[in-house]
Amino acid sequence: MHAPNPDFAARLEKVVLAMPLAREIGLAFRSITAGAVELEIPYREQLSFRPGQMQATAIFAAADFAAVAAAATLLPPGWANATIDCALKIIGPADGGKLVARGKVVNAGRLLTVSSAEVYSVRDGREALCATALATARNIEPRQ
Repeated sequence: MHAPNPDFAARLEKVVLAMPLAREIGLAFRSITAGAVELEIPYREQLSFRPGQMQATAIFAAADFAAVAAAATLLPPGWANATIDCALKIIGPADGGKLVARGKVVNAGRLLTVSSAEVYSVRDGREALCATALATARNIEPRQ
């Protein structure tokens, strides 16, 4: 995939990490390439619904951020995007020390981009798939 903005990775990281929720949950990018991202969110008791297990909201945030950030890597300079739909399917517990989410673009259009994400629970260095998501992002032109 081709990213029309040569500074897409730096811009994406700056924009996402400026969001209060991203900072609050401890989101960190592990890799950013054209059409794909990998990020992680560490386990914290504030994100759990019982000791040692992350709440669905944290899993959703990991999936949504990964999918829509992947879509953002393909935006022209000055454009932004926002989630307009995201379906999450939890298939296992998020009972590790962190979540790792991998997002990738499925279909990039001018106004809408569809992306997917897989979220893994990482315990002792081993990943276990805990959720999948399909998200649609609205691509927003800069105001003239």
